[in-house]
Amino acid sequence: MTVDSSNLEAPPTRVLGLDVGDRRIGIAISDELRTIAQPVATLTRTSRRYDLRYFDRLLRLRPFAEIVVGLPLYPSGDRSPQAAKAEAFATQLGEHLGLPIHMWDERLSTSEAHRYLDATVRPGTTRKQVIDQVAAVLILENWLTAQTNEKGRQQAGLS
Repeated sequence: MTVDSSNLEAPPTRVLGLDVGDRRIGIAISDELRTIAQPVATLTRTSRRYDLRYFDRLLRLRPFAEIVVGLPLYPSGDRSPQAAKAEAFATQLGEHLGLPIHMWDERLSTSEAHRYLDATVRPGTTRKQVIDQVAAVLILENWLTAQTNEKGRQQAGLS
C-alpha cells in the first residue's frame, strides 16, 4: 500500500518573534527555512485574555512551532522591571499555546529599529505604526542567526 503524501501536512517550522510591551506587542514571523523574518502586525493590548485569543487565531492562520520573546535587559545585562513582565507573558503564552518559548536579549533592538526607521521610513508614516514590528523582526533575525551559527559550530565540531 502506498501513501499519498500530497495530502499530508508537514508540521509548522516557522518561528514567531515578539517585542512585548505594556501597551503593544510587535509581531514578526520567520519563513519556513528559518532564514528570514518579516513583520506581521502590532497588537494593541487590551487584556491578557484578548492577547491570548489573538495568538490562538494567529497560530491557526499562520502556523508556527516556536516563539522568541525579546528580553529587555539594561545595558549592563541586569534584568529590567519590564523583563519580568515579558517573561510572565511569555510563560503564559507558551503554556496556553503548548509551544516552546525562547527568551532573547533585546537590548539593542529598539534603538536599532529607530535607526532603521530614520533611514527608511517614508514621510507620513508614524513610528508607532511600525516600530514594534521592526523591533520584533530584529529580535527574531538575531535569534535565527544565532541558531544558524550554533548549528554550524556543532557541525564543525567546535561546540
